[in-house]
Amino acid sequence: MTRRIASTELRLGMYIQKLGGSWLKHPFLRSSFLLTDADDIKSIVEAGIEDVWIDEEKGEAIQNSHPVTPSKQPAVEDFSDTQIVTKQSIEDKKTVLQTSMEDDINQARKVFHEAKPQVMAMYKDARLGKAIDPQTTLPLVNEIDLMVQRNSAAILSVARLKTHDDYTYMHSLAVCALMISLARQLNLDEEQVKLAGVGGLMHDLGKSLMPLEVLNKPGKLSEAEYNIMKKHPAAGAKLLENSGAAPEVVDIALHHHEKINGLGYPNRLQGEEISLFSRMAAICDVYDAVTSERAYKQAWDPAGTIREMAQWEGHFDKQLFNAFVKMVGIYPVGSLVRLTSQRLAVVIEPGVTSLVKPKVKVFFSLRSKAPIQIQVVDLALLSCKETIEGPEDPSKWHFKHLEQLWQ
Repeated sequence: MTRRIASTELRLGMYIQKLGGSWLKHPFLRSSFLLTDADDIKSIVEAGIEDVWIDEEKGEAIQNSHPVTPSKQPAVEDFSDTQIVTKQSIEDKKTVLQTSMEDDINQARKVFHEAKPQVMAMYKDARLGKAIDPQTTLPLVNEIDLMVQRNSAAILSVARLKTHDDYTYMHSLAVCALMISLARQLNLDEEQVKLAGVGGLMHDLGKSLMPLEVLNKPGKLSEAEYNIMKKHPAAGAKLLENSGAAPEVVDIALHHHEKINGLGYPNRLQGEEISLFSRMAAICDVYDAVTSERAYKQAWDPAGTIREMAQWEGHFDKQLFNAFVKMVGIYPVGSLVRLTSQRLAVVIEPGVTSLVKPKVKVFFSLRSKAPIQIQVVDLALLSCKETIEGPEDPSKWHFKHLEQLWQ
């Protein structure tokens, strides 16, 4: 069970899952570790960190550290907002006390806002020829991982929002979140999850070494410019290898543009010649790129993107792509859908029991061709008789600020 406690309640033997506050203020390289040194507790308190999350399955539980004098009154479990998650048993139903989707989206925005300067600095250092220490990204990767575990739909939806100016940096953060989510969907171990996250964060680092006039071109690249940009995987891999990055991270940078059919680049690898991580990165990289708005193209609708990518024969590992679809949903958050009531709606939360029964926000009538009063509908409720007929292409409707309905 993960429990939120005051930092003053920390005791040796507890396993810290997350430190409260911004990861930028943490005195540690890692935000998840076993407390074995009393000085670490002192450092946490002195850093002004008031709250921490402990994992009672990996370390000492708080009740074991505070003996309680027997009383005639039964113990009362505190279900206030100081406890974010409680579990009964894996087999039995789970009781989860969590904040709303809106709160999680706001938290995801905060994480990305605080992370952007670090990613920008990493790209700047690479361009200036400075050494890049991949270990310094671990606190950020851990922070994103915790958000993924808390509410993956929230952080993945926020990750889609980018401007032209910050696309490169936000794309790196988005692919990091997607890689972590996919790694957890595949039940990879904790070390692999972290490697997937670091690799996702640094997969495009080679772009920092490309000519600025090509990298920052506002329009579509010419064939010659595209051939220049195709050199970024090798450049990034060499930079990371020289910086002492893990081989898996180097491999992601080098091979995330390879295709299962052997028609990718730079080495035209086929099938399982491409590592698991790079096959994962190929999916995550493309999905975020096409669902993001660029200076020369509109963002693709998430649901339409899933259907489109599924038809690209030979591009992706089919088994991994199926896992990816289960992760983001057939109708990801932000998808515009048509209901059987002939109303349009935007997906605001993934379905808990079914990929095709998300929570949606209805806002437009197809019959009257006019906006209607906004209504939230949970398609998974037994009392709900509506279903999704299919996705709608937002570009046909020219709705302005559609993202405000799900953000």
